[in-house]
Amino acid sequence: MTDATDDIAEEISFQAFDDDCHLLGNLLNDCLQREVGPRLMEKVERVRLLAQSVCNMRTVGVEEAALWLSKQIEKELLNMSVDETVPLARAFSHHLSLMGIAETHHRVRRNRMASHPSKSCDDVFKRLIQSGVSQDDIYNAVSNQEVEIVLTAHPTQINRRTLQYKHVRIGHLLERNDRQDLTHEEKELLIEDLVREITSLWQTDELRRRRPTPLDEARGGLHIVEQTLWRAVPQYLRRISTALKKHTGRPLPLSSTPIKFGSWMGGDRDGNPHVTAKVTRDVCYLARWIAADLYLREVDSLRFELSVSNCDEKLAQFAYDIVAEDREHEHDHDEHHERCYHRAYGRHGEFFASSVHSNLPAGADIPACSDPDGVAELPVLELPIKDDIDMQTTYQASSNTTTALQSNESSPSAVKAEIMRDSIQHDQESPASPTRAATILAAAISAGIRKRTGTDSISKSSVDKLLNPSATGRPDIAPYRVVLGHIREKLVNTRRRMEELLDDLPCDYDPSEFYETPEQLLEPLMLCHRSMESCEAEVLADGRLTDLIRRVSIFGMTLMKLDLRQEAEKHSEALDAITKFLDMGTYSAWDEDKKLDFLTKELKGKRPLVPPTIAVSSEVQEVLNTFRVAAELGSNSLGAYIVSMTSEASDVLAVELLQKEARLVVSGELGKPCPGTSLRVVPLFETVKDLRDAGTIIRRLLSIPWYRDHLVTNHQGHQEVMLGYSDSGKDAGRFTAAWELYKAQEDVVAACKDYGIKLTLFHGRGGSVGRGGGPMYLAIQSQPPGSVIGTLRITEQGEMVQAKFGLPQTALRELEIYTTAVLLATLNPPDSPRVSCWRTVMEQISDVSRQHYRNVVYENKEFLHYFQEATPESELGNLNIGSRPTRRKKSGGIGQLRAIPWIFAWTQSRFVLPAWLGVGKGLEAVISQGYIQELQAMYREWPFFQSTIDLIEMGLAKADTAIAKHYDDWLVNPARQTLGQELRDEFHKTERCVLEVSGHHRLAENNKTLRRLIESRLPYLTPLNMLQVEVLRRLRQDQGNQRLRDALLISINGIAAGMRNTG
Repeated sequence: MTDATDDIAEEISFQAFDDDCHLLGNLLNDCLQREVGPRLMEKVERVRLLAQSVCNMRTVGVEEAALWLSKQIEKELLNMSVDETVPLARAFSHHLSLMGIAETHHRVRRNRMASHPSKSCDDVFKRLIQSGVSQDDIYNAVSNQEVEIVLTAHPTQINRRTLQYKHVRIGHLLERNDRQDLTHEEKELLIEDLVREITSLWQTDELRRRRPTPLDEARGGLHIVEQTLWRAVPQYLRRISTALKKHTGRPLPLSSTPIKFGSWMGGDRDGNPHVTAKVTRDVCYLARWIAADLYLREVDSLRFELSVSNCDEKLAQFAYDIVAEDREHEHDHDEHHERCYHRAYGRHGEFFASSVHSNLPAGADIPACSDPDGVAELPVLELPIKDDIDMQTTYQASSNTTTALQSNESSPSAVKAEIMRDSIQHDQESPASPTRAATILAAAISAGIRKRTGTDSISKSSVDKLLNPSATGRPDIAPYRVVLGHIREKLVNTRRRMEELLDDLPCDYDPSEFYETPEQLLEPLMLCHRSMESCEAEVLADGRLTDLIRRVSIFGMTLMKLDLRQEAEKHSEALDAITKFLDMGTYSAWDEDKKLDFLTKELKGKRPLVPPTIAVSSEVQEVLNTFRVAAELGSNSLGAYIVSMTSEASDVLAVELLQKEARLVVSGELGKPCPGTSLRVVPLFETVKDLRDAGTIIRRLLSIPWYRDHLVTNHQGHQEVMLGYSDSGKDAGRFTAAWELYKAQEDVVAACKDYGIKLTLFHGRGGSVGRGGGPMYLAIQSQPPGSVIGTLRITEQGEMVQAKFGLPQTALRELEIYTTAVLLATLNPPDSPRVSCWRTVMEQISDVSRQHYRNVVYENKEFLHYFQEATPESELGNLNIGSRPTRRKKSGGIGQLRAIPWIFAWTQSRFVLPAWLGVGKGLEAVISQGYIQELQAMYREWPFFQSTIDLIEMGLAKADTAIAKHYDDWLVNPARQTLGQELRDEFHKTERCVLEVSGHHRLAENNKTLRRLIESRLPYLTPLNMLQVEVLRRLRQDQGNQRLRDALLISINGIAAGMRNTG
């Protein structure tokens, strides 16, 4: 009965999804009629209907009819002219993009309609309590949880940011269309807005005409924070707090940070020569500017809200001290204003001609929190001086207060009483905060005047004084507004300082004039919060002020701390240059013991190792420059230093030594310690060999007394280890990679436990199954016991960033899933293999799977040619989707190809080979030995094995061997087509084995939503694949044809949208 009810609910839910698809599809068809004419529109519709018929015939098993219909599509495409290729590709691509928008909205709608959503905090807390977990354990686990989501610049996001923004706007309009209270007129206006958005979408070039720079990628990541996460995080924390209070009686502490965000955008230099030390520095400054700007907007709104007068003694004293300090600075400023003004303009006369924001992103001053019509959600407030009467009143009242202050100079308590009395008296007339444009204007003018004019104090410009009058000049000062005004000034200085650093201008601010760390900003905010609580104003304290405090705790002063990543070999090259210069030999030629002895000795010493006169190559100099920037920025801006391709313990200590050297030099130049602490060094184990050695390497590291003491002293006795899913999958196949990752986690957990060191595992997962992707909740729940103890770091990249965090509603849901999954894995960890023979079975499957995978991919000499012919791999480099090259080295075969284009290419042909190759052989081998019952028991009772099989089944469900065969028939040399047939036979064998193990009758049987969504895309996805084949065939005969190249790139975009992931 429950299943039937669920099916009915699913159908009702999908009816709304179908309605959205029909609405958007019809509007796009109308647009096509206007833009390209009826003849081409008829061709699009004819091909779509044929493709729909192919799907219907295959669903009922009538393959002969499906094949005949496919031939008709081929004829249509063979007869198209070159000029028709681009609009046809664009039409089907936009249909798939609009369906993707409808899918995302469908997810949001379903979550909103669910009265008790599964995996929510309320649901999971309730289940844990029912299972016997105490309220205290839940409260402590949630309060101390540390999950960090790291956004990376991996090139898998094919949509331009312009198109992403338009997609978001269409999604907002679909959300509004769901409202039942719209009038007929409002409905018509909404449809008109959709028509405009879709027309604009069609008339926008969907191709990137230049490759993005690392700074472009960093701006994209910061854009996600500004547009969605900034709004979603306070809601997410309120949801946790509400659920905690309901189930444990206590809300979430204000200082708790169950989620944080990191970034690799502008810091990941592994194989990317475009990420330089300067890029890293500029990205950090830009992030700090945007953070200060976002806080500035929140403080302006908070000042408008907190007009109350009641406060405790601490806050009153703090407000008085601010007023007194402002009076003193105002007096100093009046004496020197003219001299400073003329000196500033003498040095920077061209300031207003060339904006101080020259290195800031376009549109940086546009409010982030806006509705679909672009209207800011923050209040648009009037200027404080409205007319002559208000001005006269203000002037008189101001004079009275100033006189009172002057007459009470010797009595702080009297001044404080006068301030409080005026505050109460003029409470309702207090000034509103300025508009956004006025704020930017004031900041720009003030920055132009300032530029270090010889005085150590920061003085407001005349315009800024009018827009944001200081407490000494106004009678209606509420204590909270005084404090927030002080915070505001320091935020303006913080932002201005970043502008000067970005423009390489002199910058010698006193540390007390700006915010460097989140603790400095939190101190006055917490003072306000405690004051309100003590004055029985908890309701006010728990509003916008609490949200701001939590934002500061989560985002800090950088929004996302930037990780640095570099290959271990680059550090060895730097040490080679140093040891050769010092006549010590060649570092890389030493054995591991000699390396460790040298590194440990130098780390214990206090003298610099690197001579200032050393001459090195440009590549080595860039490595040294990176460590210098790391020392200058410190842990206040940077997160971890990731050592990719770690294969020895010395790879970690080499980074520690280079980091120590840079910090010695920089601190000597500054005459004070470097900001923050040294970066934590994180080994990244990627290949199967390195994964197998991971536990041994960590034990070797932790056995070194210096390193252990260093972890305890500088990193709270904490070691972080990163595991790479992409390269291990490309190296050995998906099944073997999953099993080796599982065992590596067990080994690393045991090693850290032996030495009493806390561990955080950092999972480098991609979006696709072939790179370890899949449902996050399932992945976290299937980790080895003890590997998730309240802490987790994980990458989100490319198209998955937009899919998960592109809308506040989806971001809110994803953040909650992260929290509940980690909580369950901590308090109710998954079981280990129930019987020892299960591990034996896994080893057998893994060995056979890996051997077969490598025989096909690396040993078969024909495979590389087949891969290049049967997929658009060679053409992917023209997409301009990332700043990093697609290959590690220009020459070489599959081994030098990066994991992302490897997955991307197979996804385009819908063979999805990396997700399943080798699995069928491995399963067949153990099934033939009579292990089928053990396999079925493993699937039922072992979360890890179930998750692995389910993800492989998902990859199989997304594949289409008929389409893959079409690529072979038209593009692959006939001599190599037998290899394609063998691989398709292998696919069907894998499908049979997986279904036998899972007990399903068809692929994705346990995921009806996925199956339904895949089927809904096929009428547009199938013809786009067939069009891509025809364009590839023509382009390979006429490589200089730009129209064909554009059509190919558009088809790649469309197929990626239809498959819903790329790499």
